[in-house]
Amino acid sequence: MPLPMIGAAARHRCAVSGSLVRMRTDTLWAPWRLGYVQGGTEPADSVEPRDWRPGADHGCFLCRAASAAPADFRALGVVERTAHAVVVTNRYPYTNGHLLIAPLDHRATLAELATTVLLDLQHRLTAWCGVLERTMQAQGFNIGLNLGRAAGAGLPGHLHWHLVPRWQGDVNFMASVAGARVLPQALDALWEQLTAAEGVRP
Repeated sequence: MPLPMIGAAARHRCAVSGSLVRMRTDTLWAPWRLGYVQGGTEPADSVEPRDWRPGADHGCFLCRAASAAPADFRALGVVERTAHAVVVTNRYPYTNGHLLIAPLDHRATLAELATTVLLDLQHRLTAWCGVLERTMQAQGFNIGLNLGRAAGAGLPGHLHWHLVPRWQGDVNFMASVAGARVLPQALDALWEQLTAAEGVRP
C-alpha cells in the first residue's frame, strides 16, 4: 500500500463490502525503514568482524552480529550473545523493542539445529519476554518464525524469531487501513535500556 500523504484524505477499499471509503490519514516519519524498503540489510559503514565464525555468510547481518567483537555490539544492536544464540534489536522494527533471536550459525531450517541450540533459542525467547515486560511494561507479544522465502522470510538463509512487544490499544502490528506506527525511542536508547536490564539469563 502506498504511504498516505500527511493530513490528506485517502481512499481505501473496505475489506468487508469492497467499496471505496475515504479516510483521514497521518504519516509519522520512520527514516530507518528506508534501507529495508530499498532492499539493504546493512548500512555502508557497518562494522566488519575481525574473525568471522566458520561457515558465516559475510553478507548476512545476523552472521555479522554473531561474529562481532563485544566492543562492536552496540553498533550492531547486539543485546546478548550466548554459546548458541544471538539477540539483536531489529533495525527495521514493527514496534519499539522489536528483537530478532537467531542461532549463531548460518542455518536455514529447524532440522539443521542441534537440540542444545534449539533449547537455548527457546530460553532466549522466554528470557527476553521477561526483560521487555520489566523494562518496557510490554503487555503481550507476537512471536514469529518465517521459514523460507515463500513464507515471507526476509533473510531465508539464517532463520530467526521475531519477538514483538505489544500493548493494549496499540496499532503497530500488521496495521491494514489508515494506521500510524509510533516508535517513540531511538534504537541506541533501546540498546542501552535492554543491555542494562538484569535477569536475562535463565
